Amino acid sequence: MRLTNITGLPASWTMGFQRDGREMLVVIVKATYSIPASNEVAIQAEEHVPLVQADRFSGEPGMSAPLYETDYAHRKPACDVLLVGSAYAPRGRSVTRTSVYMKVGPIEKEFAVVGTREWSNGVLGISVSDPRPFESLPISYDCAYGGTDTTHSDEGRTDTFPANPVGKGFWRSPEGLDGQPLPNTEQLNRPVDQPGGDFVPMALSPIGRNWMPRVTYAGTYDQQWIENTAPLWPDDFDEHYFQSAPPDQIMPYPKGAEHVVLRNLTPDGYRTFDLPDRTMPMTFIPHRGRDATREASLDTIVLEPDRERFTMTWRVALPLGRSVFDVKETIIGEMPRAWHRARMSPGKTYYRNLEELAKARRARSES
Repeated sequence: MRLTNITGLPASWTMGFQRDGREMLVVIVKATYSIPASNEVAIQAEEHVPLVQADRFSGEPGMSAPLYETDYAHRKPACDVLLVGSAYAPRGRSVTRTSVYMKVGPIEKEFAVVGTREWSNGVLGISVSDPRPFESLPISYDCAYGGTDTTHSDEGRTDTFPANPVGKGFWRSPEGLDGQPLPNTEQLNRPVDQPGGDFVPMALSPIGRNWMPRVTYAGTYDQQWIENTAPLWPDDFDEHYFQSAPPDQIMPYPKGAEHVVLRNLTPDGYRTFDLPDRTMPMTFIPHRGRDATREASLDTIVLEPDRERFTMTWRVALPLGRSVFDVKETIIGEMPRAWHRARMSPGKTYYRNLEELAKARRARSES
């Protein structure tokens, strides 16, 4: 299949399949914009972030927080809104505690950011040290509540917080607790005060594929699946598994011009702007039959305030009749109406300008 990309944006395609085994052609395109000053228009960046080929982590894969997930998901039923960045103290002055706030369309999320602290297990019981001042702190699930207690790993037992195995602050055993770090983020009205509590990890970046609650969408891979269904998805697989954002950062596909507010997530403390109002049509030309034009769904928004940019990723998942060879060409972007008319009229050829027409006539006359 030939991929014609007239947008100038990073784009690619891959193969996916539905639960019933029917193949899908998945086409992805990604645009990068500069985060503007408040109330100004977001401008397309001169350099675009390439498509992410494989999941990226803050450290060792699987043992640290995901930062960027591959752009080659099969299909997302809704839009992920993610932020990879840092918290900044108001007015650049050191603080021990502040809050950050993100709004994108209907999504609003706010939580506290606290300076570095440690658990203390003394004669009076468990206590928390005073937080250290900070001017900025990274925000990721490495710094959120969670973690894995390895106190009894020599006995073949570890205790893991399933909603965030790579975080800080979770500890089941009083042994080895002294000096262990607390998270740098927590809910506004529920401070982390017990090492074994059921606190909600607070971050804005992707969650792991095997973390709760995301893993519950992956389906059941048991002996019945091995014998009767593999290699297809299990019957209880849910495409929400492809959503990499926390549940409170998933929204319906944006329609365009959604309002964005960032507070204490940029060095200047506050930004507000609208997302670009942009559509992304894709035209699929089969070997036989009529062309099919689909509007791609905007299903991933990644804000990167530390880099003064954000990305928007669109996707179309086209079910195929037999295989990818059903499709001769896929065109990404809006073609002129004259092109569509020429496609509908046998024998007609579309030329982008008079120079192209003249060149074609000269070639015919010389042949």
